[in-house]
Amino acid sequence: MGETGKGRAIFLRQPLAILMPDGVDARGGLLVRGGLIEQVFAPGEAPAGDVETVDASRHVVLPGLINTHHHFYQTLTRAHPAAINRELFDWLTALYPLWARLTPDHLRIATRLALTELMLSGVTCASDHHYVFPEGLDAAMDIQAEEAAALGIRIVLNRGSMNLSVRDGGLPPDSVVQDADTILADCERVIARHHDARPGAMTQVALAPCSPFSVTRELMVGTAELAARCGCALHTHLAETFDENAFCEARYRCRPLDYLEQTGWLTDRTWLAHGVHFDDHELVRLGAAGVGVCHCPTSNMVLASGQCRTRELEAAGAPVGLGVDGSASNDSSNLMEGVRHALMIGRLTYDASLTHLDALRWATEGSARCLGRGDIGAIAEGRQADLALFTLDELRFSGAHDPLAALVLCGAHRADRVMIAGRWTVLDGQPVGVDMQALRAAHGRAALDFASG
Repeated sequence: MGETGKGRAIFLRQPLAILMPDGVDARGGLLVRGGLIEQVFAPGEAPAGDVETVDASRHVVLPGLINTHHHFYQTLTRAHPAAINRELFDWLTALYPLWARLTPDHLRIATRLALTELMLSGVTCASDHHYVFPEGLDAAMDIQAEEAAALGIRIVLNRGSMNLSVRDGGLPPDSVVQDADTILADCERVIARHHDARPGAMTQVALAPCSPFSVTRELMVGTAELAARCGCALHTHLAETFDENAFCEARYRCRPLDYLEQTGWLTDRTWLAHGVHFDDHELVRLGAAGVGVCHCPTSNMVLASGQCRTRELEAAGAPVGLGVDGSASNDSSNLMEGVRHALMIGRLTYDASLTHLDALRWATEGSARCLGRGDIGAIAEGRQADLALFTLDELRFSGAHDPLAALVLCGAHRADRVMIAGRWTVLDGQPVGVDMQALRAAHGRAALDFASG
């Protein structure tokens, strides 16, 4: 894939614009070597020695975007007639019977398509929350790790779980849940095989019970204890809808955040998906504990779930990241599009002082904080060379004066180049080594097969 190696470096010369930490002027360009950003250059500066020079004068350069919540398998049920125009609980009950048909081949092609789609939107690290384990899908995490490695993209494997089925008062059907002992044993296996805690890791593992309405209290507690022993992160859906809050109050006699604390999850190793329905006091508690929240603006709007209180969360000290959520609750796996949606719903929630830089921060630095990573999410010397390069050549950008603002306000949605760990994984808008026509055809066939049963 054209990595820089430990010898010859790549110099990205004179970008049109570049998103940098405050006070840093890198308009001269970036030097990448050995998978890292070795040096940034002010205007008029350039490296000496033997380097490969890439003219970046047409490109707006961002840190690679980081998607902190998704469900890859849901690419197979986008815009499904049974689920459109529904809110979360009705949407889930409509789709669970379809998801119960998931096979290893279905998951493999869905993962390949979702990761490719994300990467084309500028994503360099993706966190997928996989919690559906029908019979025969024991190797789900291994399949996803293999597909990410083949594409060269960073991944956080969320070993999800459900053990509270309809029979026990939950939402999912019996056929997609597992017992707690099976779940925890596989969590240990997946951690041992795939979790890399070192800086620059390409594959990491988080433990991720699906939600309060699909797992038992005992599994929440056992998962938190295992994650603490193994040094893994914790992830779950929380406070996404009023229905979820009502479920917790009826079943556990407390609100979702109280339940989280009672089960040992109120820790800075936890990040939550959605986090829409927290009250003022709960926002303070989240910030004090360092719990992150992945804002999923597109999904929240499609399912009419509500508006995440991003400003208050950040003010309280909670990391705020960004995610596309499942492709069936978003109908897209495009995080750059999600950045624009985050800005727009943020303006509607607050006012016009919320900026494009806020939304871009959530998709980069904020998402990295949610995942507990200090090696990605920003362009700085010593950071991983994860970069997304966009051009402003399309008609939608004509007349734009601020290149960074134009990416968000004019609706950029496809990167021209993407670099991950110093390797080009997207060139001229095409994923390196991927036949997109063949991928589209194979995925389309799988979706038809999947939905028809």
